[in-house]
Amino acid sequence: MRESFPPHLLYLPHLCQLLIFPSMTTTHFTDPILSPEAAIAALKSEDNQIRYYAAWWLGKHQVQAGCAALCEALFDERYRIPSGGYPLRRQAARALGQLKNLQAVPALIAALECDEDLRLREAVIQALAVIGDQRAINPLLNLLQSPQEQPYEALIEALAALQVWSVRSQVEAFLHHPSERVQCAAARYLYLLTNQPHYIKRILKNLDHENMYLRWAAVFDLGAVGHRQAVEAILAAQVPNTLKLLNLKRILEVILDSENCDQQTSKILFQAIDNLLIQL
Repeated sequence: MRESFPPHLLYLPHLCQLLIFPSMTTTHFTDPILSPEAAIAALKSEDNQIRYYAAWWLGKHQVQAGCAALCEALFDERYRIPSGGYPLRRQAARALGQLKNLQAVPALIAALECDEDLRLREAVIQALAVIGDQRAINPLLNLLQSPQEQPYEALIEALAALQVWSVRSQVEAFLHHPSERVQCAAARYLYLLTNQPHYIKRILKNLDHENMYLRWAAVFDLGAVGHRQAVEAILAAQVPNTLKLLNLKRILEVILDSENCDQQTSKILFQAIDNLLIQL
């Protein structure tokens, strides 16, 4: 089965696209985006690429003053690609996830209703998961119950992030989903709920997959569960050191924030992170 980019990396092609606009200027918008005010104003530009970049800039720099403008961009109708997707809406959702502003939750929940762009719905779900507001739970459960196809990987991960454990039996069914990434998302959810190691083993299988994007997705899943076995597996995985570093840092943060900090594992993590930094 051919799998595409992990959802965490879907923005990379779009960012590469932006390199062709070094001055960030057009005939419609003449001010370069060097400040929050310029970025917010650029969302009104006639140039879709400038608007897309402005949304990215506001998220990248976590400009809280841009929250209202990004919420408005969630419902933009002007920028639509031939396949039916809404690139600006997607980027606005990602940016709102970076802002983690509770004021964006109602708009994000409303944006879930767009049935025409599952990539947009995926980005919205991920933003809601990062924000972590309980108001998102019922809308997400409604999507899980829907007979229509959903971005199940992001949906299951969001339910785990929000600690919605009441749908265990439904999530277990996704262990047999045709997509291996969805299977791993289900294993990740079930491990976080039960701490049973056989769910970790299901994720570990993908670290040796011939598809590098599945290997990358597995590393992100392991970074989320924070198991010591995950640390060793990430270090041995055939993935870029930057991805190893990012996910080891995620595990270390979880361990340091826990009440019973595992001193030995944290020591291993600090050493591993130091070694990876030297290699970069």
